[in-house]
Amino acid sequence: MSSRVATSRAAQSHWGHQHRARQPEAVRRHRVSDRRRLRSMFTAVVGAGLAVVLVLGVVGLRVQQVRLSYRLDALRQGRADLEETNRRLRVEMATLKSLSRIEGKARGELGMVAPGRDQVRLAREFVQGGGGGGAGAAALDRRAELGGGASRSGGVQ
Repeated sequence: MSSRVATSRAAQSHWGHQHRARQPEAVRRHRVSDRRRLRSMFTAVVGAGLAVVLVLGVVGLRVQQVRLSYRLDALRQGRADLEETNRRLRVEMATLKSLSRIEGKARGELGMVAPGRDQVRLAREFVQGGGGGGAGAAALDRRAELGGGASRSGGVQ
């Protein structure tokens, strides 16, 4: 009995559990199950990594979408501002081109006056129907008769 107690004590660990003697077959089986476990753990880690990459990709795309949305809003606002400035400048240009404004500036600042009847001379090429007689020549003849000073032979006095 003492040898039996000694063997049973040798097979126990210091926590009080008994251990089976390991056999070569048990070790091989254990290694096969470890490979399966490692393969399943590797598959789980790769799957989790892919999931993380996909989630980060989606988040990155959303961030890019928000950034582009802000940029688009800023560009639209800039365009609206430029269109308003363009409209104001067109109004200002039309105001500055106004003949009444130009005439007022010429009379007020430059001291110009409207030309008198005797100061205006018409050249033949600027009269309607212009070339060899017809309505243009008749108009010049009437002016000459009225004392406008232009003659049919053409020339400016």
